[in-house]
Amino acid sequence: MLQRLCQAGLLTVVRGPEEEASAPWLARHWGSADAVVAVGACGLVTRLIAPLIGDKQSDPAVLVVDPRGRFVVPLLGGHGAGGDRLAEEIAALVGGQAVLTGAGAALGRLPLDAFGQAWGWRRGAGDWRGLMVQAASGLPPSLSQEAGTTLWQGLEAADGGQADGSKSHGEAALVIGPRSGPGCRWHPPSLWLGIGCERDTSLPVLERLVAEGLEQQGLAREAVAGLASIDRKGDEPALLALAEQHGWPLRLYDATTLAAVDVPHPSEAVAREMGTPSVAEAAALQAAWEAGRPLTELAGTDPAGTAGRLLVEKRIGRAASGERGAATLAVAQAARQWAPQRGSLHLVGSGPGPIDLLSGDARRALAATTVWVGYGLYLDLLEPLRRPDQLRREGRLTEERARCAEALDLARQGLDVALISSGDSGIYGMAGLALELWLQLPVLDRPAFTVHPGLSALQLAAARAGAPLMHDFCTISLSDRLTPWEVIERRLKGAASGDFVVALYNPRSLGRPWQLGRAIELLGAGRPASTPVLLARQLGRAEEALSLHTLGTLPEDQVDMLTLVLVGNSSTRVQDGRMVTPRGYPGAALA
Repeated sequence: MLQRLCQAGLLTVVRGPEEEASAPWLARHWGSADAVVAVGACGLVTRLIAPLIGDKQSDPAVLVVDPRGRFVVPLLGGHGAGGDRLAEEIAALVGGQAVLTGAGAALGRLPLDAFGQAWGWRRGAGDWRGLMVQAASGLPPSLSQEAGTTLWQGLEAADGGQADGSKSHGEAALVIGPRSGPGCRWHPPSLWLGIGCERDTSLPVLERLVAEGLEQQGLAREAVAGLASIDRKGDEPALLALAEQHGWPLRLYDATTLAAVDVPHPSEAVAREMGTPSVAEAAALQAAWEAGRPLTELAGTDPAGTAGRLLVEKRIGRAASGERGAATLAVAQAARQWAPQRGSLHLVGSGPGPIDLLSGDARRALAATTVWVGYGLYLDLLEPLRRPDQLRREGRLTEERARCAEALDLARQGLDVALISSGDSGIYGMAGLALELWLQLPVLDRPAFTVHPGLSALQLAAARAGAPLMHDFCTISLSDRLTPWEVIERRLKGAASGDFVVALYNPRSLGRPWQLGRAIELLGAGRPASTPVLLARQLGRAEEALSLHTLGTLPEDQVDMLTLVLVGNSSTRVQDGRMVTPRGYPGAALA
């Protein structure tokens, strides 16, 4: 179990169980650790951490896993430090159960002081303890949302919560938006700071200009999505340092792009020097416009009618004593949140059906994501694993590109998203299309992208039948929706001439009932009519049915789109109800 946690990146250091060895180690790492995972007894761990506990804002999450990996208990930092979510991941990885004892988790409610992190937001100021006490008493706090995705309101754990339009931002107990103020605040990444500066301007000039500009309009630093400027400032040390110091991505635009943006304060002097009448305002608006467009609209190029809204018009900051240079700042708000560096897209295959066939890696990915996107039937297969704080987004069967675009768009907004296929997402699944769309994005717009291998129908069919894949094999889809039939025929002929074991996917539908017969005809050209054929329908589900036939006796009318057809090679045989392909051909000797 410890090895699996280390391989998954959930543990980096493992120490022995002796309290004498563990206490000094914990003391050294307490201030820098995000989480501490201990395998042992809750009582022992409680004694170890008791002298180190400070407050919710600084303490790491502490989780205890029993030695057999049956239970994972967040002992400390379940909400603010992410202990509950990490417990779900670990439990999914080791096949155990997360034991969540917080009031919100026990009742299936959102932890209002922590849930925004899963939606790509940053937490601001407020009496969070008072808010949680109010929520625990059964009295929903008043809510106002000015920015950020509202999809979270559809969660079962949100209890149908909706933003209260009758409350102003200053009156609501929970406010979601870019501004600072009373109440508890979540800040979606929606603000873009446009910055122009003289060469070699000092970093304190930029820091002071940004701080004063945001404060003047009551805007929160936590709501900043990134910086924007002209490409000629791409090597400006202070600008690069500002971006790195705060973790703000830096968008750069050429003068032609910025000159096309309509701004309130154009400057002829700036136009003569930079080739555009505005840097700060134009860059802020351009960045906000780009961030505000859904993925399906990224092909557009006309910045007119931008959804960006200028909240801070151009202001100038000058050097103080001992500093150099001057700078300009403008702040624009995007219509949508944007934080690809916080988001991730996980391609997960549901397998042929049974949840117990999912890998620990796939289970962990599902546990760690905020939104599941997929065709309804595939989501249904995994529904027992979904929590009330995870959103389900269904798409239609034939709308693969739309599902990929939605999942990728949500990940660009800073969410962890699972895009779910049946079988293995990398085998006739969504991984290829999703990766193509991901590669079309500029590098700055790309969230993390991970494909989690699953179990394909081919593998389960082979396991049910015996051992038919002991020699070279291939898979061919008979669907000509995306591949011309002429190409499919060439592949069938190649498989026949190479004497491959062949798995036929999408073998027969109402709209193309003849293609399976043609495929069997082509495959039969190089192997006897007695060649075994397995029909495997609804694999892994309650309606599962398997039957063995031959090329010469295959009942085509029993085959549909839920069937996998497995055709043996010339040496495949059936014996005692088992289908086997020898590892070598007659006359070959195994070493």
